[in-house]
Amino acid sequence: TAIAITEQPVSVSVPVGYSFTLRCRAQGRTSLQYQWFCQHQSDCRLIPGATNQDLPIIAEQTQLYTCRVNDLHRNAVFSNWVKVEVHQCVARGLPPRLWQGEPVIVLNPSEQRVEVGQPLQLQCAAMGVPAPSYQWYRNGNLLEQQKRKKLWVSHTKVSDSGTYLCCASNSHGEHWTNAVDVHIGRGEILPPSEHSQLFHLVFVLATGKMALLVGNNRYQHHPNLMAPVRDVFELSHLLEHLGFQVVSLLD
Repeated sequence: TAIAITEQPVSVSVPVGYSFTLRCRAQGRTSLQYQWFCQHQSDCRLIPGATNQDLPIIAEQTQLYTCRVNDLHRNAVFSNWVKVEVHQCVARGLPPRLWQGEPVIVLNPSEQRVEVGQPLQLQCAAMGVPAPSYQWYRNGNLLEQQKRKKLWVSHTKVSDSGTYLCCASNSHGEHWTNAVDVHIGRGEILPPSEHSQLFHLVFVLATGKMALLVGNNRYQHHPNLMAPVRDVFELSHLLEHLGFQVVSLLD
């Protein structure tokens, strides 16, 4: 209780060679001293000379950091551990010189074809300062439990088929991955043309109020649009409240 950390350091996700500063601020009844530590794999060590509130870093490898704050009465507290994620190989996703820390996608998910009952894994990654948070969507619908870089389904069902994409966001904005198709089936998976016929059959046989929402955000001669994804998501919720059965598709 003698020492209170008033500003915690924050995790970042940056390209190799990027320069930045971790910050820690604290208040106490006496003067305070700071000491930074880092951990890579299982090796935790004190950083020589890192005794200031600010820790300047040139990103070289992914590591964890924490700051110890102590007073003259031998009271001590540690800040939160934060992760400095360093991307060694960055091609198109390399941020411009005027990058302000907004999310930049450096790894997009890839199309998957999986048999029913088998695991599904989709992966993405983004740079950002602070480190981005992640949210996955299927057919424009938010997946409540999928908030990590890796989307994992241990035992897939046919209903897990669809178009997936992920939103990476931080305090500077958001960026979306490419949309990819995931096909879940038994044995031989139907080609896209037969999928279209199956969807058509479903709509012909359906009864009651149904709504088909299609959000197009990828165009051949125009930059990708992000708004259609959010529009489909918001409209699907509205229509469900009005008693519609909603099917949401992207591109």
